[in-house]
Amino acid sequence: MSENLQIRIENSFPAIPRTEWETLSGTHPGFDGAGYNPFLSHAFLSSLEESGSACAETGWLGHHLLLETEDGKLIGAVPCYLKNHSQGEYVFDHGWADAFERAGGRYYPKLQSSLPFTPATAPHLLVREGYDRATVQKVLADALMTVSDRLNVSSAHVTFVPEEETPVFEAAGYLHRTDQQFHFLNKGYARYEDFLDTLASRKRKALKKERRVALEADIAIDWLTGDDLTEDIWDQFFEFYMDTGSRKWGRPYLTREFYSLIGERMPRDILLVMAKRDGRYIAGAINFIGSDALYGRHWGCIEDHRYLHFEVCYHQAIDFAIANNLARVEAGAQGEHKLARGYVPVTTHSAHYITHEGLRNAVAEFLVHEREDVAHFNDILSAHAPYKKGE
Repeated sequence: MSENLQIRIENSFPAIPRTEWETLSGTHPGFDGAGYNPFLSHAFLSSLEESGSACAETGWLGHHLLLETEDGKLIGAVPCYLKNHSQGEYVFDHGWADAFERAGGRYYPKLQSSLPFTPATAPHLLVREGYDRATVQKVLADALMTVSDRLNVSSAHVTFVPEEETPVFEAAGYLHRTDQQFHFLNKGYARYEDFLDTLASRKRKALKKERRVALEADIAIDWLTGDDLTEDIWDQFFEFYMDTGSRKWGRPYLTREFYSLIGERMPRDILLVMAKRDGRYIAGAINFIGSDALYGRHWGCIEDHRYLHFEVCYHQAIDFAIANNLARVEAGAQGEHKLARGYVPVTTHSAHYITHEGLRNAVAEFLVHEREDVAHFNDILSAHAPYKKGE
């Protein structure tokens, strides 16, 4: 590229012009083009910051890298945060932090390029159409390292990276880490029964029974999206989230205002699966809708019913994906229990720049063995998938 370019750090994501970001990332609320990821949208990322969910007070200070021309045209970006903890990331580096600090180092603050509280793979090296992708991606990966050095932080972490971006980071000197999620892959099923037909007989019977038992207490399921997402509905869902989140995490990450903002800004990109009994909702799960995927995020309940969690979070997501011709369901982090419900192990990727040579060498050695373990475990789990042999 012959243009003079500069990296600018923007601490406030809402200050980035919406149209510029949408042009760069190929996103806007309700966008139905190929490859649309709702978590990269201006609506989602600005709502996290404006609602006080991801902000300096919660340890997520925006530190977004913007690559601009001399006249201010945005041609590349890396969504990024300066963090003083490792919560809400789903790629765990607590052991690295503990070891480094026991040795006298200072692990925090660190730079984190991620979608806050969202374990979903998405592009991180964003390039404006019309510019050489490989060149701009290299500039961005190098710039993140340079910013880390200038800030004198311990490290920069880029989590849930698309596999095609990992060579760019590795060539720049980042360490490659792998992990595992479980996704449902829609093989062109016309209806749920077509999916069931691909399962081994015993597994098929088990799923039918599980779904039947989940709804035995006269529980009905509603799919809510678009104009269905009223403030009253968000009040009810937030009660579920707070009840379950408080028990699971101690302090839920997302504020009530966050739900109002995304409900206003991206209602077509949201699916609430809500369970109703005796005329009131008792449980629900929030999902985000991409052009080719349904992304399951979190759920909550105020009544416990056997198998209801599996029905609301996993089975209904498969139903929706099949009904809407979505290629896959990404059901979030961890969860080997998803395997029996038709979700298969998928490898996820992240990239890590460690500034301290001793820590970098120790982490590099650890990651060699961890990648081998992840690959081996994926092979074992794949062999125990519920599908008929050959499916």
